[in-house]
Amino acid sequence: MKYAVIDLETTGGSVALGGKIIEIAIIVLENGVEIDRFESFVNPEMSIPPFIQQLTGIKNAMVKEAPKFFEIAKKVVEVTEGCTFVAHNAEFDYNFVKDEFKLLGYTYLRNSLCTVETSRILLPGKKSYSLGKLCDEIGIPHNKRHRAIGDTEATAKLFQLLLAQENAENILEEMTVYDVYSSKKHYMIKKEVIDALTDETGVYYLYNEEEELIYIGKSKNIRKRILQHLSNKSAPRAIRMAEMVRNVKTTITGSELIALLLESDEIKKNQPRFNRAQRRTKQYFGIYKYLDDNDYINFRVAPLSEGDYPVTTTFSRKEADRILDRMIEKNTLCQKLCGVDHSPKACFRYHLKSCKGACCGDEQAEDYNKRALEAAMRFSYGAPNVFLIDKGREDNERGIVQIENGIYKGFGYVKKSGNYDPLKLKKAISKYKDNADVNKIIRGILRKKKGIERKVFY
Repeated sequence: MKYAVIDLETTGGSVALGGKIIEIAIIVLENGVEIDRFESFVNPEMSIPPFIQQLTGIKNAMVKEAPKFFEIAKKVVEVTEGCTFVAHNAEFDYNFVKDEFKLLGYTYLRNSLCTVETSRILLPGKKSYSLGKLCDEIGIPHNKRHRAIGDTEATAKLFQLLLAQENAENILEEMTVYDVYSSKKHYMIKKEVIDALTDETGVYYLYNEEEELIYIGKSKNIRKRILQHLSNKSAPRAIRMAEMVRNVKTTITGSELIALLLESDEIKKNQPRFNRAQRRTKQYFGIYKYLDDNDYINFRVAPLSEGDYPVTTTFSRKEADRILDRMIEKNTLCQKLCGVDHSPKACFRYHLKSCKGACCGDEQAEDYNKRALEAAMRFSYGAPNVFLIDKGREDNERGIVQIENGIYKGFGYVKKSGNYDPLKLKKAISKYKDNADVNKIIRGILRKKKGIERKVFY
């Protein structure tokens, strides 16, 4: 068995955030013995941040005449060919190298092993599993810390120690993260299916031997997620599903939001046997807005019905009540006009001076309704009529999601532009049904994800 032990020094946290490799070192072990090594500074074609210079000791002048990554890429491929990629925190180093190759238009694939995780199992009970502290505790020399060759030499010695531990072969096989077809691990599926998997964001469909659709999922990295499924030994249900898979189909979305929306719709439509949560039919509730006889905006919670146009949908009445309570507090709304207080006269909050008196005519409808409309807009994704503009399936494309009258209408794709015409955007939309799952997906992604543009229209 061959292993390529690797360490990088970089300018930042990821290639996606503009990070670049400034130094790389590789030591190849075969049956635990070193058979090859490679090390090089790398010209990042950018200034090294002062913090990184201080941490590594690598100055701009030291990499100025060094080869650029594309100039050493072939050597990296050759040295690591047929090897498992090994690193201390392998996910970082492997994904960094993989992304650097992706910028060159090349797909770099290796199985990987993390010496942090394997050390926790094979060398239990240590005070720390950071490379420096672990090496100090177990007596491994660790010179030139935070330099690629120094960290690689220490990691290689650590890995040789791990290889010598009892039951190491089985543990290392179990801990390997597969990114390359393995006849032992993926015996249930054809190699060409695995080779065709993409690292892109989208929805995937797993089929059994009878071509029955048994599972639908979404991932920001389809290849990685499917290989996790096929190697999953964590639960009997997961193992059973993995053993049944014979084929995989995918739909690239580019946008994580669109992937989530498509996955939800496809699960409800197809009802795969291994999808449980989203295929259940439940009673949803809506928060509805209407004018009373005195022209004040009122809100009420009621079960969701086909054809209704609520301000928002929720999984339960309790959740709807919580949302209303928050909006009453945030917008100084009247409990009585929100269906919370059923007093015949003024609401309880009026006596506490936290309601301005819409319930008893002390506040004009025009003034109250301004705040009520602001509350309604917050219910409905910030505006009742809006396009959410996210990543597309390629660089010159954008994915769009339409909200109209607070209702999700569907999604589509348009060419990237500095000026989006709402009429053209509408024509690109493929229609999908709104429901509480969709509502939660959109609200959740807008809370956690930056970079989604909002185009408000009327």
